[in-house]
Amino acid sequence: MTSTTRLTVAQALVRFLAAQYTERDGARRRLIGAVWGIFGHGNVAGIGQALVEHATVPGGGTPPASPLMPYHQGRNEQAMVHAAVGYARQCGRLSAHAVTTSIGPGATNLVTGAALATVNHLPVLLLPGDVFAARPADPVLQQLEVPFAGDVSVNDCLRPVSRYFDRITRPEALIPAALQAMRVLTDPVDTGAVTLALPQDVQTEAYDWPEEFFAERTWTVRRQAPDAVELTRAVEAVRAARRPLIVAGGGVHHSRAEEALAAFASATGIPVASTQAGKGSLRWDHPQDVGGIGHTGTATADELARTADLVIGVGTRYTDFTTASGTLFTAPGVRFLNLNIAPYDGHKLAGSPLIADARAGLEALTGALPADRHRAEPAYVTEYTDGKERWEHRVDAAYDAEDIDTRPTQPQVLGVLDELVTEDDILINAAGSLPGDLHKLWRARSRDQYHVEYGYSCMGYEIPAAIGVRMAAPDRPVWALVGDGTYLMMPTEIVTAVQEGVAIKVVILQNHGYASIGGLSESVGGERLGTAYRALAADRTYTGAPLPVDLAANAASLGMRVLRARTVRDLRAALAEAREADTPTCVYVETETADTVSGAPPAQAWWDVPVAETATRPSAVKAREEYDRHVAARRRHL
Repeated sequence: MTSTTRLTVAQALVRFLAAQYTERDGARRRLIGAVWGIFGHGNVAGIGQALVEHATVPGGGTPPASPLMPYHQGRNEQAMVHAAVGYARQCGRLSAHAVTTSIGPGATNLVTGAALATVNHLPVLLLPGDVFAARPADPVLQQLEVPFAGDVSVNDCLRPVSRYFDRITRPEALIPAALQAMRVLTDPVDTGAVTLALPQDVQTEAYDWPEEFFAERTWTVRRQAPDAVELTRAVEAVRAARRPLIVAGGGVHHSRAEEALAAFASATGIPVASTQAGKGSLRWDHPQDVGGIGHTGTATADELARTADLVIGVGTRYTDFTTASGTLFTAPGVRFLNLNIAPYDGHKLAGSPLIADARAGLEALTGALPADRHRAEPAYVTEYTDGKERWEHRVDAAYDAEDIDTRPTQPQVLGVLDELVTEDDILINAAGSLPGDLHKLWRARSRDQYHVEYGYSCMGYEIPAAIGVRMAAPDRPVWALVGDGTYLMMPTEIVTAVQEGVAIKVVILQNHGYASIGGLSESVGGERLGTAYRALAADRTYTGAPLPVDLAANAASLGMRVLRARTVRDLRAALAEAREADTPTCVYVETETADTVSGAPPAQAWWDVPVAETATRPSAVKAREEYDRHVAARRRHL
């Protein structure tokens, strides 16, 4: 007879999750490292009680030094997902966190975080409470009634942003659903947000669970080798190219393929440009690294892209920022070779697919292309080497802060930080004008130093993500770089960092508005409407004095130590002090515009934001003329 254990659904789920592991390249680690949660009536008696139950040794006894399933208290449901995503990315997708919420607004607050996780192919397990499966009372508190469908709840909003979704309406349904959830979380192609919706009554129901359900399971994260035929075609394409260019995407990092990429680039002499997700695939000073590519890329990389005859995409989705909305790769006869674990991405731009794990594929290509049989032409190497050197002079100019008693520009803030950090530091950013400046200017020193979430570019991501990253890398300095607009979106998790003693460093750059969107608005005829944080003027426009808000005081009120920097001199001292701090610390600095000093170089490639086709205002008319000029250069690769 099969032995069983009688537990509630929630208790069984927690015990099951604690027994799941991943394995890759011989390294084994726990799959679900902890649970984040905010409790309400929809999960407090189920998942909440189960976490308390498993804070003790199964079968009784005293609490162990580490509970069976650690718990972290959050302040905002979306932020908890961001923290879990930061943790998963830092762990190379081999370990993840779960997030539990009550029903109603707690559950719908997960949607943005879930979309971010899925867009970026990063695993997170979502456990929202749901309405009663048995419907003893209908509707219940916070239930959305759907007159045409009795089996729909607000949790169904999570379906399109989840890689796997199931609603557990009976206890025994948990077994297949939980196993499928683990399969998706550990699949390098399908991973993203996974949702198990848990009706609040079902969470508390008891069931006789087979003991096999709680046995340790190890999920192998596969390294798919390339198909022999596809590899042969790839080798032929590389050998035939005269101006090849590698575009390194986030898949390089997910696969831990940085060393394999460096070996391939060194062996062939092919230059490497990087997407936002792929930056840091090579160190900035590697001879073949030519910086970021696309709308926020370097002049060097973008010029190489315009003249490349073969584009070798490694783990990239070819987003519009990377392709300059289809206007960047324009050389006659240009072809694409796409090394990607996902067939969907491998076939983009009519490319020749090489469907494989990034590391396995690069190693196979390197082995098939010995240096004595293929090497980039010397003139081409000289061209991109000289271009790289010219770009570094532009970076130096943007970073330069000789006058230490003036207010710094945003690039100067990055320059002062650049002087301070080592390869141990990790920088986190997601939105505003900072991603563009970082992509163009930042000199990444290690494979995981550059953590810019630009798949969903979600304002509010940085602070909670920094908490998750620091939990995964507790001995490394972790910096959350945020503008004032992003800070106001989601400062709440500062309280979590203080409570948990997570010593993140937050740098708030105050420029009194949405600098990035303000510039974009001006360029497309929007005249910066609604992009400044200023008082209403007499003409009802937001052109008055800057709002009298004090974000430094706000951060301090949430428990953070705050250092104010008014000048470059102050900033240098404050950043150094923050880096050595062992408590959550904030550096607050008001930035100067780049009108009188060198700022970041402008965009080196276009980005498609449609402009009004008819308008009377001169700014919009001019913007449309410029838009039509760029659209004419768009190319479809067939």
